[in-house]
Amino acid sequence: MGRAMGLAGLLVGLFLVSAVLVSTSLRHGASRAEPTPEAAEWELASGAVPEGSLWPLPQWLRTSRRQLQLAPARFQLVHGAGSSAGPDCGLLQDAFRRYYEYMFGQPRRRKRGRRPPGARAEPELSQLQVVIESRDPGCHSYPHLASSEAYHLTVTEPVAILKADEVWGALRGLETFSQLVHEDDYGSFLVNESEIDDFPRFAHRGILLDTSRHYLPLKSILINLDAMAFNKFNVLHWHIVDDQSFPYQSISFPDLSDKGAYSYNHIYTPADVHLVIEYARLRGIRVIPEFDTPGHTQSWGRGQKDLLTPCYSGEQPTGSFGPVNPILNTTYDFMTKFFKEISSVFPDAYIHLGGDEVNFDCWKSNPEVKKFMKKQGFGIDYAKLESYYIQKILDIVSSYNKGYIVWQEVFDNKAQLKPDTVVQVWMGNNYAHELSSVTGAGFTAILAAPWYLDYISYGQDWKKYYSVEPLNFPGSQKQKKLLIGGEACLWGEFVDATNLTPRLWPRASAVGERLWSSRNVTNLQDAYERLTNHRCRMLRRGIAAEPVFVGYCAHEARGQ
Repeated sequence: MGRAMGLAGLLVGLFLVSAVLVSTSLRHGASRAEPTPEAAEWELASGAVPEGSLWPLPQWLRTSRRQLQLAPARFQLVHGAGSSAGPDCGLLQDAFRRYYEYMFGQPRRRKRGRRPPGARAEPELSQLQVVIESRDPGCHSYPHLASSEAYHLTVTEPVAILKADEVWGALRGLETFSQLVHEDDYGSFLVNESEIDDFPRFAHRGILLDTSRHYLPLKSILINLDAMAFNKFNVLHWHIVDDQSFPYQSISFPDLSDKGAYSYNHIYTPADVHLVIEYARLRGIRVIPEFDTPGHTQSWGRGQKDLLTPCYSGEQPTGSFGPVNPILNTTYDFMTKFFKEISSVFPDAYIHLGGDEVNFDCWKSNPEVKKFMKKQGFGIDYAKLESYYIQKILDIVSSYNKGYIVWQEVFDNKAQLKPDTVVQVWMGNNYAHELSSVTGAGFTAILAAPWYLDYISYGQDWKKYYSVEPLNFPGSQKQKKLLIGGEACLWGEFVDATNLTPRLWPRASAVGERLWSSRNVTNLQDAYERLTNHRCRMLRRGIAAEPVFVGYCAHEARGQ
């Protein structure tokens, strides 16, 4: 199965800053002219790597060898003077509690090592003060495409300062600060004095999860939202239903899940959906649901009579059904009511409407459809019938003030798209040409084609995902700006809760850095060392990420 902005002035200014790292402890990701050595040749391949390295790499970083000590009993994450957010900002309060635990963990029962005689005591860092500079910090709102995720972090004695325009930037900065903090062999927590200016290269950085082919328990979804935050992803593309099952419990049409889900235990109730959306919001992650039509809808037909097209053999119905029936008024009455509900349940400004892989055979076999085609003057061009249907769905969704995303076939089949349509490019055969065509027509694009993580292979395939340059397609600078980001897609034919997390991480981390960091961050050896460390960090935080290559994690050697 295939498929599939912040303060403008600040961003412009920051883009002018070189992404070259001025660092004594981290190497920057400059392009390498010489061939990249194989992993087996890398000197750190079979050992532990330094624990303080960052993923994804910030746009600009200066760090010194001078270290500060953090005492868990005294260190505080607090709102700084002049911040527009305060103790009533539940989003930041929740983040402070979360990141304190990520840095220091639970109270320890193990013995600490004793420092060598004469070891120097490091000066202490007592606080991280978080300052939100915008008049409306965004504490109670939802992240959106134009949200600012930029931040500035200064770590010096005695107080570190994290400044961001909005809370979303503060969340990204808290993640970076937590990655700077590391534990030494004697149980002390240390951080190097540092200064970081950071912002995402692309505004849309997504993970697609498929909950139709295999139902994913809530816990699996929430764990992966945590992992997304650790990798600075900001969109959960929730491919919630498909041919195989309809786990979304609709308030307006309960039969859809009653008859279309695998069982009563394989549904997402309204409370479940709300929990996912809120859990994601608290981590600066948008939830974009996908309800794919007119194809991929077999499960819909079980709970909604006459929605699907009856297939024929000659003049006799076969008893099987094809895509959504596009010729009936009742179809659009249903879709109007259904998408009204979806528009109110999911707060994001966008809904993904699918539109891919529509098989025309059933439509071609149906005598009523053929009559309709003739009446409309479509001839035998069933792509026109698909476009007729899609345009009606787009009008319905637009009436609820929602934007929409579609798979590339909708564009390829020449549907009349509204100018603000977002086209997701998933076909891998020539995605550069497709991006050129989509943006050349003036449409915004999202790239998924090179990042289908359900395709697995022996070895370190993260390097293939990491080496993609999204803007390597023919087009003007204006066209390049229309590519707003990308998604790593994990389709669910062979994935359920048992293998979702290790299959996704840290392979998706490679996509995360490609979409966040500067274009010139391409050094595979440096990335290997940092990714190996980042995978260990995810393990410490409860994410069952698979190994990058041979070796061990430093926390394992400490018996943690």
